[in-house]
Amino acid sequence: MSYQYDLDGQLALGSAAPNFSLPDTSGKIVNLADYKDKVRGLVVIFSCNHCPWVIKWEDRMIELARMFETKNVLFVCISSNDVVKYPQDGPVEMAKRAKQKGYPFPYLYDATQEVAHNYGAQVTPHIYLFDDDMRLCYRGAIDDNPNEELRPTQRYLKDAIETLLNKGSEQIKSSTTKPVGCSVKWK
Repeated sequence: MSYQYDLDGQLALGSAAPNFSLPDTSGKIVNLADYKDKVRGLVVIFSCNHCPWVIKWEDRMIELARMFETKNVLFVCISSNDVVKYPQDGPVEMAKRAKQKGYPFPYLYDATQEVAHNYGAQVTPHIYLFDDDMRLCYRGAIDDNPNEELRPTQRYLKDAIETLLNKGSEQIKSSTTKPVGCSVKWK
């Protein structure tokens, strides 16, 4: 399937969510189709275990997932890093991390990196918010400051989700922000 991309290689706003069919940390296969016509929004986060940026934002990812789950906006995290060079980002360590942190969302493993390529993922964490038609309406960073001691002044993802729920995806003011994190570790 072909997708639309911006000049920087990221999935273009308004594009359909690229399909995925990936194992979670228990081995269960999770598909994009599991969410189609069933959610008001879907947040896809390219993540991993080792990146210090992910670690700094991880609690906020969990908090947002819990906050919006009751409003039928669900989250999925995907690790696509090369596990030969970064074994801590592989399925065994992912399962430990998900259990330790109590992830309220599936943590999926993209062994071929095809899904990360299809989304145009550049860093971890890299956020993609899709509306109920599975059209991209926000991509970028979680907020403007990963440091816990300096709470963010702009909550990009939270604001985008709230706008999506209350006014519709076309009303999201900042539809793209610069994703900040460690580069995806390509094979």
